[in-house]
Amino acid sequence: MDAIKMLTERRSIRKYKDEIVPQEVLKEIVEVSKYAPSWANYQIVRYNFISDKEIISKIAEKGVNGFVYNKTTLENAKNILVLSFVKGKSGKLDPEGDEYATAKSKEWEMFDAGISAQTFCLAAHEKGIGTCIFGVIDAKSIAKIIDLPKDETVGTVITFGYPDEVVFSSPRKSVSEITRFK
Repeated sequence: MDAIKMLTERRSIRKYKDEIVPQEVLKEIVEVSKYAPSWANYQIVRYNFISDKEIISKIAEKGVNGFVYNKTTLENAKNILVLSFVKGKSGKLDPEGDEYATAKSKEWEMFDAGISAQTFCLAAHEKGIGTCIFGVIDAKSIAKIIDLPKDETVGTVITFGYPDEVVFSSPRKSVSEITRFK
């Protein structure tokens, strides 16, 4: 798929066909996603795929702070990705040291996670798989539900699957509204 077309056509999809995306397809998507840039190439992101309905239901009940929109999407999802990351590395020149090289300090971890999340969604889109990145989550509850290693935290939840809806582009601001030149 042409990169410009992929960037302009990818949309958040919240309704999926009643099928699980095969692990081989997910491995192909991660094979591309692993090339997402990260601070000092530390590659802190981890991909936790869940298709177990019981676990997805627990996340819907306890992991989205009661946000009905996310809860409903999860209740109908067959596939989710809990995108996590290893804490305490991004933003440092020495990943084992205590000092951050950026004023953003540990916030840079979320920047790396965001790049990886978008890269995953674009790679999935190329394979005909729709995705939706969740912002309203309870990271601590989700980490407990999926038994995440202690040195990791949840960055986001991404529902995904073969789309069962058509989503059109919402209006975008003009280039002149969002651009400054000095």
